Amino acid sequence: MKSTKSPETNPQPKKTTNALSVAWKEGMLFEAATADGRTTLLDGDSRRALSPMDALLSSLCGCMAIDVVTILEKMRVPPRSLRIDASGRRRDEPPRYFTHLSLEFVVEGDTPRDKLERAVRLSFETYCSVFHTLRPDLEVEHTITLRKG
Repeated sequence: MKSTKSPETNPQPKKTTNALSVAWKEGMLFEAATADGRTTLLDGDSRRALSPMDALLSSLCGCMAIDVVTILEKMRVPPRSLRIDASGRRRDEPPRYFTHLSLEFVVEGDTPRDKLERAVRLSFETYCSVFHTLRPDLEVEHTITLRKG
């Protein structure tokens, strides 16, 4: 008789995957769609949607914002609001990847500054998957603006 183990006694490591497709619509307009139907547009001309590089920058900010809010909530000091203002410099010649990013974390609320700084640091050092996917030679500077009340 063949012996099999139940999932409880033989846990399989969870594999994290992302899958989507990008379809050309017209001109430089493309639609990205996940397998479950969520969509967004990308525009190589930046006229009707984010360019791929703007989408990358917004993905970084979104990932870090999620981390910071989640960490602050676990610390029991959630912000009233959080915004990340970002800019990036790119190479002049192809491939025109980002060489330098500036991020400003603008937070409102009664969040203690030391906890906010720790949350931002943890996002950079440990949690932000998008950040850890970028080039290791990318220069990133950040500032934190905390508005109390």
